[in-house]
Amino acid sequence: MIKMERKRTSKSDKAIDSLKREKMKNGSYNTPEVNAALKEMFHGKCYICENKQITSYQIEHLIPHRGNVDLKYDWNNLFLACAHCNNTKLGKFEPIIDCTKEDVEALIAFRRKGYFGTDEKLVFDMLDCRIEIQNTVELLQEIYYGSTPQKKMEATILRRILRRELSEFKEYVREYREAEEEEKEDLKYLLKQQLGDSSPFAAFKRWLIRDNREAYPELSGYID
Repeated sequence: MIKMERKRTSKSDKAIDSLKREKMKNGSYNTPEVNAALKEMFHGKCYICENKQITSYQIEHLIPHRGNVDLKYDWNNLFLACAHCNNTKLGKFEPIIDCTKEDVEALIAFRRKGYFGTDEKLVFDMLDCRIEIQNTVELLQEIYYGSTPQKKMEATILRRILRRELSEFKEYVREYREAEEEEKEDLKYLLKQQLGDSSPFAAFKRWLIRDNREAYPELSGYID
């Protein structure tokens, strides 16, 4: 989970207009315009787990609307989520961090510890003790490890995708470290993309760099 700016674009304007129309007739917030705008804003990845290999997108209400029509059709309350995260969150974790308003990475450290599968563990370190941060950490733990047999299987697949993504990122960093000076510019461009908002699992990648600032001070500029 990283901060995503809720920018005003032509797609977001169309989404807001569609929500106004649907609210007047008590229709659906799940319109083509809303889906297109959310996919643009969240770069096609789930706002919670940051996975881009999604086969089932869902529109998630940050604050469960429970029949409240204002919350139901509020553009600022709608987020793009994968089915796994949406069905894990439900209404069990309230409140959580609003990633369109707060810098999540300044509140939670995203780390993967251990090697070779035997002692690997995802760690979400709280950097503040506010209730929404505690709830977000509990949600992330359940998303990445599951609480039911089905969710545990889904979480295993998610961790596998994350592992592959981080292994590839680490290989790029190793190549950068070993490259000749004239080769580094191309690799810098690649690493900048890997650390950007649209990159899957960006929070984990950025915290790898944060935890190794002394070794890669020039890469820290891409995340600060």
